[in-house]
Amino acid sequence: MKIQQLKYVREIVRRGLSISSAANALHASQPGVSNQVQQLEEELGLQIFERHGKRLTGITPIGQSVIEMAERVLQDVENIRQLVADSKTEQSGTLSIGTTHTQARYALPSAIKKFSERYPNIHLNMVQGTPTEVGEMAATGKVDLAIATEGLAQFESLAILPCYEWNRCVVVPPEHPLLSVKKLRLEDIAQYEILTYVMGFTGRAKQDQTFIEKGLHPNVIFTATDADVIKTYVELEMGIGIIASMAFDPDKDSPLQALDAKHLFPPSVTHMGIRKGSYLRSYMYAFIEFFASHLNRAAVDKAINHQG
Repeated sequence: MKIQQLKYVREIVRRGLSISSAANALHASQPGVSNQVQQLEEELGLQIFERHGKRLTGITPIGQSVIEMAERVLQDVENIRQLVADSKTEQSGTLSIGTTHTQARYALPSAIKKFSERYPNIHLNMVQGTPTEVGEMAATGKVDLAIATEGLAQFESLAILPCYEWNRCVVVPPEHPLLSVKKLRLEDIAQYEILTYVMGFTGRAKQDQTFIEKGLHPNVIFTATDADVIKTYVELEMGIGIIASMAFDPDKDSPLQALDAKHLFPPSVTHMGIRKGSYLRSYMYAFIEFFASHLNRAAVDKAINHQG
């Protein structure tokens, strides 16, 4: 049994059982990949994949167990490589973070600045995407950490750690009627056309559920993934905006005004996803603690090494 054979099997699964796609991703020939998988099956004396002619159509029950074990073996191999690299030089390397625009723009800058000052020789690679996209990146090892409010829990291979709570504000143009309301209600907000986040981003599902529970059906006329875009169109008086409070700066966003809405909506929680069983270099633990001070090394290790 060879490590390369396990890599071929894993990639075939990731590519929806397409041998040609797996071969392209691994820069190998299709016949070579197919041959190596067949050799592995012959050595093990079992079939990992179900077939119809030369086409793979499914995974056998025993094959599923083999694939899960192969994932753990390949994770351990990568951990060994990271351990060796760690022992040689702790002061160089790369930290890859997958996150959404909101986190990258408003939540991460302070932690990034502290980290860069503490580890000037570590290269930071930030990849932006939807919550599901960054979760998949972490689950497949393309990034070290995924940070998002929604979408990470669907990946069973990720340990999910809570980072911080946040809530919302309502952004309005100057002299808007809502500015004269003494205590903002959901009913007040629902009277106006609303600009807010796309479904699946930045706590949108929880926001919608809050209106539904009150029997309200807000008129959402515009959605975006970026709070800056939402604020731009509020300034054009297309409607009122519901955004994360951290995305509003009274000085930079003037003349817009923000109304606190934390009494109207339950708080949302931003989470970090880390692949279970990962070996984290010391500087990775440092970044995590810069971002969420309660996530010390012991707390992170407990989460990523938990087998339940």
